[in-house]
Amino acid sequence: MAIQSAPRAVYASDPALSRGRLIREPASPSRNDFRRDCDRIIHSTAFRRLKHKTQVFVFHEGDHYRTRLTHTLEVQQIARSLARVLGLDEDLAEGLALAHDLGHPPFGHIGETALNDAMKAWGGFDHNAQALRIVTSLERRYADFDGLNLTWEMLEGLVKHNGPLTDRAGHAIDRYRDSGVPRAIRDYQQEQDLQLWSFASAEAQVAAIADDIAYDAHDIDDGLRAGLFAISDLEDVPFAGGIVRDIGRRYPALDPVRVAHELMRRLITWMIEDVAAESQRRLQALAPTSADDIRLASGPVIAFSAAMAEAEKGIKGFLFPHMYRHDRVMHVMNDAAGVVRDLFGHYIAHPQDMPDEWHEDLPSGDAETLTLRVGDFIAGMTDRFALAEHARFFDSTPELR
Repeated sequence: MAIQSAPRAVYASDPALSRGRLIREPASPSRNDFRRDCDRIIHSTAFRRLKHKTQVFVFHEGDHYRTRLTHTLEVQQIARSLARVLGLDEDLAEGLALAHDLGHPPFGHIGETALNDAMKAWGGFDHNAQALRIVTSLERRYADFDGLNLTWEMLEGLVKHNGPLTDRAGHAIDRYRDSGVPRAIRDYQQEQDLQLWSFASAEAQVAAIADDIAYDAHDIDDGLRAGLFAISDLEDVPFAGGIVRDIGRRYPALDPVRVAHELMRRLITWMIEDVAAESQRRLQALAPTSADDIRLASGPVIAFSAAMAEAEKGIKGFLFPHMYRHDRVMHVMNDAAGVVRDLFGHYIAHPQDMPDEWHEDLPSGDAETLTLRVGDFIAGMTDRFALAEHARFFDSTPELR
């Protein structure tokens, strides 16, 4: 199919109709509210830290592996492409793509697991909830408020881009059914109702599926570059294998590096085209006349087709054992988890070893506040800062190689 830009859809989020910010501000003379949100995210401290946070490989593995920042920029590009073809608001989709990984701690998913285990007694750790804390509280850049004071639509999409968190009665569902909605989200909900029971905007759904597309394609690229598997290993992987075989037929003498790049290019393009076609089909069936009609739908409107969803599941099924659980990766990540555990235990016992602004106002004997403060401090660390801090307090720090 030929992908072309679409005129603005009636169900696109409209910055002129935004539900606004928690703290009222004068309008910008040069930017709409969603563009202003994007700019605030880009200029935030948390965004800059993504440069030195692990995606899969730790920061010094090599210059060509993805970090949280390069992954985020790739998600941003895919999200804008999808928003453009579907007639959605590109600025809102971009802002949500830019912010979606702000809450990740150092060392990727293993760092989150270690931090969650350490904080279990006080509700655990969740990177989506942490992203909300960052943009509503932890960033300290403005004279009139903490956080970034983003629009309701940006906050809603940040929290609900993967779907509703509760049912209409407020009971946690899906991924939060057993653990409950994270505390940070519950606390913020008391200040501003994000309608946790509804779907988010189409733009938020675009950002979520752009994340999946970027992960699938670029983790294959990084895995090939790292030598964790070979191009030939992909031949039996649904969809990706067909692309590999077609490249081999058309370019039998092509070197492996160019084969990998051709595979990534086709994989991303075909996934975007598939999402565009399936989403247009769902939108035509729903016939929404406003952004709120998207929120009130019985299911997501931005999605892969059934065939592509099955293929995408197969790609993740391949990557899990061949990359995410590869012996080489797991050895490094297990050491990284130990760094997080060590740091958490040290700061709980010695909070004065955190910077002054992190410990000076701690109430004496308040274990809960101390735990949450330590969690916030560690979650904001880059990989290299976490290792430097570990070396400051412990005799032996792993090299993570």
